[in-house]
This record gives sequence, C-alpha cells and structure tokens, in this order.
Amino acid sequence: MPEKTEKPGTEKPGTETTAAAEDRPRRRQARGERRIAQLLDAAATVFSTTGYTAASTNAIAREAGVSPGTLYQFFPNKEAIAIELGSRLMHEMRQSYDEVLAPIDPAATPIEEVVAGTVDRFIEFNCRHPAFFALMHGPDIPGRIAEEHDALHRTLATRVETILAPFVPGVPASEITRTAQMCVGIYKAGLELVLAHEGAEREAYVQELKTALLRYLGPLTGAS
Repeated sequence: MPEKTEKPGTEKPGTETTAAAEDRPRRRQARGERRIAQLLDAAATVFSTTGYTAASTNAIAREAGVSPGTLYQFFPNKEAIAIELGSRLMHEMRQSYDEVLAPIDPAATPIEEVVAGTVDRFIEFNCRHPAFFALMHGPDIPGRIAEEHDALHRTLATRVETILAPFVPGVPASEITRTAQMCVGIYKAGLELVLAHEGAEREAYVQELKTALLRYLGPLTGAS
C-alpha cells in the first residue's frame, strides 16, 4: 500500500515541526537578551542616582519592574551587573575614541576645532550615560572595572598623543606624553563639574573646559 502522507498544517496533536522545535531556543535567547537589557538599563538608572555603593539588587529589580528572583536568573549579584554594564559602556566609549581621536592634518584642522569636537563628543556620551561616570569614579568599584578603566585611560592618553604630535613637530616624545596626560587630567576634572550642572550652566562649564584646554595647549601648539 502506498505510504500515507499528511497535508501541511494537518500534523497530529502533540507533534511539532523541526523548524518550530529549532525556533524555540532562539525565542528563549531573544527573551533572555531583552531581559538582560532591561536589567542593565535599570541598573544604570540606580547607579547614576544612588552610586554603586548604595545600590542594591532589590533596588535594581524594583526599577526594572521584576522580582529579585528574576534578576538572579541572569546575575548572581550587584558586582556582576556592574561589570557587565561597565564593559558595555566602555566598549561604546572605545568606539567613540576610534571615531573622534583619529590622526589629524594640522594644516586642515585647527587645534581649536579638534578640542571643541573631542570635548563635545565625550561630554555627550557621559551625559547620555551618567552611570559611566558613577561606575568609573566610585570609591569601591569592582576590581575588574577599575582595571578596564585604567586600560581605557591609557588608550585615551595614547590617542591624544597621536593627535598632538603633528601640531608640535620637533617636540620630544616625552614632553608630548606629559602634555597628553595633563589634557586628560584637565578633561576629567572638568567633566565632574559639567555633570554636576544642567541646562545653560552645564553649557557654560563645557565652554570653560574647552577654554582651559586651549589655554594650556596654546604655548605648545601656537594656538591663539
């Protein structure tokens, strides 16, 4: 007798196609990724509001609108959440470095434009992600975050050296290194003041930060 075949869509109850079976893990993975993103967004809000030290997993779960048990399905503790959030933010910051801190032709781009563009980009990032500053500059951030941030700081200083070098031909490398480190230090000090204010006052501090950097670099680069 010829083998009986079933028409599409007439599978017996309790059976499922191979495609449907394979799709279930993907749906679960997508739901898990959305939940992780939800928890990280909530953690960013809590960290930026209360700081890392005062934050708790209960507060993060409450901000995310889930139970603490749901949170623990994805993260064992507050430190793990901070490490994941910090790593993602530092990855985004590194992308900003690649886009903004590229080698520049000083004949085509004046130092004033370089400083203004760089400061604006990094201030925008920190204002959009206030948790970044809270995590990177807290008194008791997890060691792994501190290590990654130190590496990020070294990368920033090295990129600033690369940008400065064409503006100061003939200046010893050691002096350019010190200048780059000072520029990063001035920026970090100014960033704290910028983030402490809002609106027009914040913009005024951003301008003060640009002015401070240009006045510091002026004698070296010849900028007015």
